[in-house]
Amino acid sequence: MPYTFQFGVIANYRDELLSGLLLTIELSVTSIVLGTIIGTLLASLRSMYGGWIGRAIKFYVEVVRNTPFLVQLFIIFFGLPALGIRVDATVAALVGMTLNLAAYSAEIIRAGIDAVHKSQIEAGQSLGLTSFQIYRHIIIAPAIAKVYPSLCSQFVLMTLASSVCSAISTEELSAVTAQIESTSYRSFEVYVVATLIYLALSVVLRGVFALIGWLAFRRRPTLAPATAIEGA
Repeated sequence: MPYTFQFGVIANYRDELLSGLLLTIELSVTSIVLGTIIGTLLASLRSMYGGWIGRAIKFYVEVVRNTPFLVQLFIIFFGLPALGIRVDATVAALVGMTLNLAAYSAEIIRAGIDAVHKSQIEAGQSLGLTSFQIYRHIIIAPAIAKVYPSLCSQFVLMTLASSVCSAISTEELSAVTAQIESTSYRSFEVYVVATLIYLALSVVLRGVFALIGWLAFRRRPTLAPATAIEGA
């Protein structure tokens, strides 16, 4: 018996899909901002300090990068209550996404910091720049500019990985999709629609990140050489 496509049925659940999409965007944007800030701080500390600080940061990064994101979510959502710390599914998802992204961002940004040549730092010192000015203008800004494409790719991957949060009952897009499938029994249609939504979200995010990168890291035009004064 031939299968009859009924995408119109999925339109009846547009409000649920929109709600799930908005939560996915909220989780993604918030975790991207917080994860990048934490990652930048960790990368800076690891590059500037050795000893136990550097080893502790390296340990954190390696643990997060070498364990499944799903397991990390389970520890936060199911494990922390054993220690008396209870968080709801949305908060657990946000914490998990932020900590995961922070570890990857820290390693990416650290690679950018290590690519800054020491002679540039020495040049800044010879010009009398303060430590903060050197860090801001010579170290961290060029470092982020170098690794910005890699960061953007990680941001999109984290947005797509938010679908894993449905495993702890977070009402994001994937969880809503599963709920719609269980009530409509239109598995093919609902998951095709969800796939298209994720695809559109990824494309939009890449466009937004590209615009942000162009505005933040575009080269400023240099001044043209002064021309000779007529009649001089």
